[in-house]
Amino acid sequence: MDDQGVQKLISLSHKAKEKAYCRYSNFRVGCALLTQEGDVFTGCNVENVSYGLTICAERTALVKAVSEGHHKIKAMAISSDMKHEFISPCGACRQFIIEFGGDIKVYMTKPDSSYTMLTSQELMPLGPQTKMLENERIDQRSVTMERGELIRDLLPWKQHD
Repeated sequence: MDDQGVQKLISLSHKAKEKAYCRYSNFRVGCALLTQEGDVFTGCNVENVSYGLTICAERTALVKAVSEGHHKIKAMAISSDMKHEFISPCGACRQFIIEFGGDIKVYMTKPDSSYTMLTSQELMPLGPQTKMLENERIDQRSVTMERGELIRDLLPWKQHD
């Protein structure tokens, strides 16, 4: 992706930031992502009075892309109003991003459109990834049996067979 493409993605993230629903924190965040096919999806943060239900801009954009059938993400730009620091994804967003690959370029910006870039793998170096599900594992039946015996041994009353 050339610098002109990066700047366009950053500009779209700033535009998405304008739609943020952040009445509790007043912390606007926007995101624009580029799929491998060349489509762009944007998102903003959407807060809720129950803070745990808040949705970040990065996840909003990713969900929009996935809901339209796009699973291969090339890059994303994230913007906020922080003047002196680059915005970076929260832990939940880092995990959500890496679900779609470790090579996604994440451009973290300032309001003046300056940026720094890390890949999703660099943002979440030891995070769980789908490839972990392919690793060899122990036999689950033996673990279940051991846990069942352990739980039975911890019960304060005697079980009747």
